[in-house]
Amino acid sequence: MFFLLLSLQAATAAPPPPGQEPPRYAECMDLATGDPSQGAAAAAKWNMEGGGMLARQCLGVAYANQKRWPSAAAAFEEAARAAESAHDVRSANYWAQAGNAWLAAGEPVKARAALDAALASGNLTGLALGEARLDRARTLVAAGDMEGARGDLDRALADAKADPLAWLLSATLARRQGDLARAKTDIAEALRRSADDPQVQLEAGNIAAVSGDEAGARTAWNRVVELAPGSPTAESARKALTQFGTAEK
Repeated sequence: MFFLLLSLQAATAAPPPPGQEPPRYAECMDLATGDPSQGAAAAAKWNMEGGGMLARQCLGVAYANQKRWPSAAAAFEEAARAAESAHDVRSANYWAQAGNAWLAAGEPVKARAALDAALASGNLTGLALGEARLDRARTLVAAGDMEGARGDLDRALADAKADPLAWLLSATLARRQGDLARAKTDIAEALRRSADDPQVQLEAGNIAAVSGDEAGARTAWNRVVELAPGSPTAESARKALTQFGTAEK
């Protein structure tokens, strides 16, 4: 019982300020990214020893790098709650990480709740704010709220304009809403930033096809097959190409 009380006291101790994390944090994060299995073990041990929100964040990163998305999301949520209890502004980043992990897990409702918490804090700025809005837009699309998604995407583009995914999602949404002028403009931005991304080329083909540009659609979809020949994205491109005839590659 005495050991348990000591552990609880350590777990609720005030976390160090941002930028002043203990050496163990850097060591844990290095493992979480370089050797996720060992990183998860190290983070779990540190958490039991009172590592608090930093240990839980490290655990979430380790799980994410193993693609154990529900476990990662749960760890990030625990980190967020611990940070909130300590009145630490990093809680917003942890909620955003939880939302991203829930999206990867295919749980848009849980993702929306976590991202709402991140954005409601008012503590996200710059790229982190843009990425959180981008992720929430994805949850809104999953829920069929296209207008809400458009609002979040437009805000995301102001803070995360260097992210090709933001432009890709904006282009895709514009196509679905019938705004082909916007779709063409945004997919051009995505291509400028990430022309070798099969998903970007796939959407470029979709927009070209809807616009009646057969040559452009063929070029983009064949580029998908060239970039990722054995992928599900390439299979989608091949199927799309059948409307014009056999794929060239």
